[in-house]
Amino acid sequence: MSTSSNQVNQPLWTRNFILVSLINFQLVLTFYLLVIVIVGFSIAELGATTAQAGLVSGLFIVGTLIGRLLVAKFLVKFGSKVTMLVGLTGFLIFSGFYFLHLEVGALLIVRFLHGFMMGVASTVFGTIIAQIIPATRRGEGIGYYSMSSTLGTAIGPFLAIWLMLHVSYNIIFALSSILAVLCLITALFIQVPQLQQVSSIPDQAHTQNSFLSQYIEKSALPIALIMLVSSLFYSGVLSFINFYAKEIDLVEAASFFFLIYALTILLSRPITGPLMDKKGENIIMYPAFLIMALAFFLLSQANSSGLLLICAGLLGLGYGNIQSICQTIAVKSTSLERMGFATSTYFIFLDAGLGFGPFFLGLALDLISYQQLYLYSAMGTLFCIVLYYVLHGNKVRNMNIA
Repeated sequence: MSTSSNQVNQPLWTRNFILVSLINFQLVLTFYLLVIVIVGFSIAELGATTAQAGLVSGLFIVGTLIGRLLVAKFLVKFGSKVTMLVGLTGFLIFSGFYFLHLEVGALLIVRFLHGFMMGVASTVFGTIIAQIIPATRRGEGIGYYSMSSTLGTAIGPFLAIWLMLHVSYNIIFALSSILAVLCLITALFIQVPQLQQVSSIPDQAHTQNSFLSQYIEKSALPIALIMLVSSLFYSGVLSFINFYAKEIDLVEAASFFFLIYALTILLSRPITGPLMDKKGENIIMYPAFLIMALAFFLLSQANSSGLLLICAGLLGLGYGNIQSICQTIAVKSTSLERMGFATSTYFIFLDAGLGFGPFFLGLALDLISYQQLYLYSAMGTLFCIVLYYVLHGNKVRNMNIA
């Protein structure tokens, strides 16, 4: 009894936990800052088309995806400390390339490599955080750790839109470089634990007799596919909301869009988390898809600051909760030994949607308006309800009936 009590009372807010969360916040903030800024920069400064600008924005996430795929190999070969520092050093180096005002083709390469380094570093930190959180407080700890990402998703776009209105692109790039320096300095103070689970990855992959099983958890694929489609539609907001706001003359309101989005997530998560534990994921997912679809529909009709910010809040309630619940479903879908692979699978598909989405939606914007893009996104989100029912929701219902 005393042993169990000691485990529950193990400290969560250790120095390592705080430092890793702080770096994760800065990485996510930098990512979302540049995702929005780089679209405007590519069009205004480099003469890129909307589709090219979308690709410049999204290729960072594609690089992140590849980094996540390969990081396990790096961890085995070089160890977690070296992999972490190399990832953060590369992240800093490629931050400096934005000052060169490269041609679109060269910028695409920089964006990919910059994203690759973030993928390597952020995945190492995800592995470290899982090791340093007490086993009996893992759900609580990961919940708090994810808040660092939520804050980054709010402050990054907010800063991006505000800074684009008031300062030059070089000052914005300088800020992202300063954040990269702070990440590297902070990482030097982290005591990296021995990551014993990582060393077993090659053996697990070998026993699976499948190349894909080295990177993908099969049981997490259905929910990851749902996340891919949802994030593809959301990428249209992430990359193009600033342009849409200019078109409808709501730029000032748009600067607060992602702040309202993240605030709604922070306020709703203490409610949706326990509700899922008690009633299952379906009670959250079906309403969340409907709310997300409503957000897109209202966004296509937005003609006032108030309505634009209501859309932001609805997206937080909808997509924000879809994102967190899908991650939970992915982790629950497999054994403890394959939990890391399930998490990786979820993020790979999430990154793919956010990464390729801006390019494909940018192509669509050559043919349709922003209003039509968001209207069609609302219809696509309604299709996600059917997709979710077929791939996962119906199984949960049947299990509950049984």
